[in-house]
This record gives sequence, structure tokens and C-alpha cells, in this order.
Amino acid sequence: MLSVRGLAKSFGANKAVDNLSFDLLEGEMLALIGPNGAGKSTTFNMVNGQLKPDKGTIVVDDQSLVGKSAKKIWRLGISRTFQIAEIFQTFTLAENVQLALLSSDSKLFSFWSRANQYRREDAVLLLKMVGLGDQSDKACSTLAYSDAKRLELAVALANQPKILLMDEPTAGMAPGERKNLMALVRDLVQERKRLHKTLLSVLFTEHSMDVVFGYADRIIVMARGELIVQGSAEVVKASSRVQDVYFGGGKTFK
Repeated sequence: MLSVRGLAKSFGANKAVDNLSFDLLEGEMLALIGPNGAGKSTTFNMVNGQLKPDKGTIVVDDQSLVGKSAKKIWRLGISRTFQIAEIFQTFTLAENVQLALLSSDSKLFSFWSRANQYRREDAVLLLKMVGLGDQSDKACSTLAYSDAKRLELAVALANQPKILLMDEPTAGMAPGERKNLMALVRDLVQERKRLHKTLLSVLFTEHSMDVVFGYADRIIVMARGELIVQGSAEVVKASSRVQDVYFGGGKTFK
């Protein structure tokens, strides 16, 4: 679904990402992990079009993403959530999703109808998918943080993405909330498979190892901008290189 080859990005003398290559498969939940400064967010920003790579290729469905704007990449069916939920606090939940639907339909700057009337039923349906259907007309400023994350997910699903990028989706959430959110994402992936529609593939970064080991189909580990290990949870847990990066060789993952 997504092919990254030889990706590199430097900021001055600092190599944030150095010769990174990996694939994201159809219908897969792939975790990208590593300590702070490993290059995870920089990788996301290059895939999403917010940063241009110094070198390398990023290809989806035989189309290069390098040089494309974030807006064009969104239109290709690639959505993203952020470490800190990006929503309009003064709007209602439904209005946030309706704005995303307007953007997906290339009508964001159309002045012929009121935005809060646009595809209202579809917006509410997306909110129901993430467990917020009964809060459609609630102001976002009153939301609990975990619900703000769910709303951001509904916004990301507005363009019926084939690839969902989630940068630390459970940051700032309690353990139970983390698991609930990732279980929801996994259910959405499985529902797409069941309905035989375009498969949804998920690439996510995460610091919580219980989330990574509990929900990722496969894991890639970065350190100092480089990919050092990739494979199943068992492979990553057993890797001495991963142990050294996270614990200096003094501990092991449970």
C-alpha cells in the first residue's frame, strides 16, 4: 500500500532520518517506534507532505508523494491524526466533521450553502463510528481529551482513507482510554476487510508498549534516524539492539 525507500532528512548537521526503507501492507496495522529523537515524527511529516525529503521515494499506488502538498495527499486517500488533537474548539463535533467532508468533496470554499447543513447525516454517521453519535451538537471545547481524540479520528475518516497515519494517537490518555481507542481503530480495519471495500492500512507511532504489542500486526524500530529492527512483537522483544536502545541492555520487555 505504501512503499518508502531510502528516505533521508537532515536539519543542519543533524540527520533526523537516514536511509529509511519500509513497506505498509494492505489492511495492516504497522507500529513505528523508537526513543525520543529517533525520527518518527519527521518520517510522518514527510509521508504526509509537511516536509520534503532530502532523498528517497514515497510511493502509494504507483504515485509518488514527494513534492505533493498535504492537501493533495489527503485527496489521494491518506489521512492523519496528530500528537495533540487538531480540532476546532468553538465548533460542534458535527461541524468539525462537516468541514472535513467539504474538503474531501473540494467544496471547502463554496459559498452557496451553509457549512453546518452539508452532509449532516454522513457527519453524524462518522461520529457514531467512533462512539460520539450522541454528542453531535456538543461544543468541542467541552470534550474530555479522550473524546477529542475520537473526534479527530472521525475527521480523519471523512475522506474514506486507504491509509491512516496516527502520530502518537494515545498520548496523554489513561491506560484504559488508550486500549479503547486502539481497539476502535482495529475494529475499523477489520470492518473494512469484512465489507470487501478498499482496505484500510494504519501506520502509527506510539510510546506505550502495551498498545504497540497489543495492536500492531508488525513493528519497525528506529533509532537516531535509522531503522534497526522490524518484525513481529516477539522479534522486537527479543532483539538485543532494541533492548540497548530502550534500556541500555539492563532490562527486557515483558
